[in-house]
Amino acid sequence: MSTVSLWLDEPTEPLPRVAFDGSADVAVVGGGITGCACALALAEAGKRVRLFEAREIAGGASGRNGGFALRGGAAAYPVLVESIGAEATASIWRWTERELAALAALAGDAFRHTGSLRLAADDEERDELREEYDALVDAGFAAEWREDLSHPLAGRYPAALFHPPDGVLQPARLVRRIARRAAEAGVEIHEHTRISSLEDARAEVVVIATDGYPSGLLGELEGLVVPTRGQVIATEPIEEMLFELPHYGRHGFDYWHQRPDGRIVAGGFRDVSIDTEFTAEELTTPVVQDALDRFVEEHVGRPVRVDYRWAGIFGMVFDFLPVVGHAAGDDRLWMAGGYSGHGNVLGFASGRLVARAILGDRNPLLDHFEPSRLVTY
Repeated sequence: MSTVSLWLDEPTEPLPRVAFDGSADVAVVGGGITGCACALALAEAGKRVRLFEAREIAGGASGRNGGFALRGGAAAYPVLVESIGAEATASIWRWTERELAALAALAGDAFRHTGSLRLAADDEERDELREEYDALVDAGFAAEWREDLSHPLAGRYPAALFHPPDGVLQPARLVRRIARRAAEAGVEIHEHTRISSLEDARAEVVVIATDGYPSGLLGELEGLVVPTRGQVIATEPIEEMLFELPHYGRHGFDYWHQRPDGRIVAGGFRDVSIDTEFTAEELTTPVVQDALDRFVEEHVGRPVRVDYRWAGIFGMVFDFLPVVGHAAGDDRLWMAGGYSGHGNVLGFASGRLVARAILGDRNPLLDHFEPSRLVTY
C-alpha cells in the first residue's frame, strides 16, 4: 500500500527551466495551487517572477487533498450572510464561480464537471441545508433540492443540496499544468528550495502562499492560520459506479467521490480525534484511517481494499474566510491562505487576486480577507 497520495503517484515530465540574473520583481514562496496561479498571472502581465517550493510542485496540500472543486467556501451561505452581509456574501460566491470556470479552462482533463452533492446526515443538518438552499435560490444562484436519493444514499441521508457548477479534480495534475504554463511564461521555478528569510527570495515583493504549512516568514501572523491535518484514502477500483459526484456531509467532516477507474477517494473524520488533527505533522493515524475504512465499507456494502493512504495540511481560520493581503504591515510582503479545507478553488482564486493587486488592480473583496483581522480578533 502506498503512503504517497494517489494524485502525486501519477508520472510527470520535468518542468522547463528558466533562469535570469539579478533580483525578481516578485518572489512566490509555495508551489501549490495558490503560488502557481499567482506566478502565472504575474508572468503573463510581464513581471519577472521566481517561485520557490520546499518540495516538488504540488507536493503539499495541493497534491494531498480529496480532489474537490467547489464554489463558495467553508462557511454555509446563510452563516456568511450573517457574518458579513448579503451583498458581500453574494460577491464572494460569484467570484468563486468565475474562478472555478477559469480553473476548469486551464485544467483540461484534470477537471471533470459533475456538480456536487452536500448530504444531510440527520434532520438537524437537513434543516440547515434547506435554509442554505432557500438562501441560494433567493440570491439568484443555481441550486437543487433533492430528497429522492438513490442507493446507497437512500435511507442513510434524509436530503441533499446539489450545487451544479462544481466538479472533481486530479489536483496535482492541475497544479503541475499551471506550473508548466508559468515556466513557459518566464517564471524561474526552484523546487526543493526552502526560503528561510525574505532576503533569500531576492525580490522587491514577496508572496507567501503556503496556507497551513508554517513558513516562518509571516511574523506575528505565523500560526494564526491554524495548521490542520486532513487524511484521505483511495481504494482499489470497484465495478459499481456509486459516487460519481463529489459527496460531502456532516458539515464537511466526511467527503468522498469515485474516480472513472472505479477507485473511491474518501477523506475526513478528523472529528474522531479532533485534538490531534490541529497539527502540521503530515502523518496518517490509525484512529482516523480506521474510521475512513469503516465508512467506505458501510457505503459499498462489503470490505474494499485500500491502495493509498495519505495526509495533507490545510490552514483553518476562525471565520472561514480566506486570509489574503499585506502581511505584518510590510508593503512588500503579501500572503494568501486560510482556505479552511476549500483550497482547490479558493487557493487558485486567491493567488490570482494577489497577483492583480500587485499589478495595481485591487479587488474590494480584499477588505474582507485582510490578514490583520487575525491579530485583532
